[in-house]
Amino acid sequence: MSDENRFESVWDAIEDTPAQAANMRLRSQLMMALRDNIAREGLTQVRAAAILGITQPRVSDLMRGRIDLFAIESLVTMIAAAGLQVELQVARAA
Repeated sequence: MSDENRFESVWDAIEDTPAQAANMRLRSQLMMALRDNIAREGLTQVRAAAILGITQPRVSDLMRGRIDLFAIESLVTMIAAAGLQVELQVARAA
């Protein structure tokens, strides 16, 4: 494989622009943090839904990794509802 075909992440490989890839990376990280928290707390989907302020089917979508169904804003809202904190770091692109 040549260096031209190497990507920093899968999102860089499948998204059309660097901005779209960055958006998907951030959404993915937020979703994984929520899924990890639900698992760590041993929450049922019904209980997680109540805590996050969403429906149980939305929790199911979250747990199945349906990234296309979640915007960054809604994920940040759920993170806060779960009692978690988002820390953002911005760096110059490579």
